[in-house]
Amino acid sequence: MYTVMNRIPVPAAGAVAFEERFAASMRETLPGVPGLVTARLLRPQHAGGAYAAVMDFTSRDAFMAWMGSPAFRAAHGPSTGGTGGDVETFETVASVGA
Repeated sequence: MYTVMNRIPVPAAGAVAFEERFAASMRETLPGVPGLVTARLLRPQHAGGAYAAVMDFTSRDAFMAWMGSPAFRAAHGPSTGGTGGDVETFETVASVGA
């Protein structure tokens, strides 16, 4: 599994609108993306924390294909209200499911 995490700072005053726009964009652009296992938007639990958008792909190749796709361009068009972000990528070493 290949995981991509994007930390997105959002001003507190814009948090509700950001969540609504980001979630709507996810629902609109992510269904059917080849190799996408799951995508989540995580809300920070302390003041001043950044949101985290986490996406799990079957492989790095699937992620790279999504980066070049119309779905990626649609999802990253007009701003959803964040103030930039910090993208990190990971490869799964171990996983335990319920």
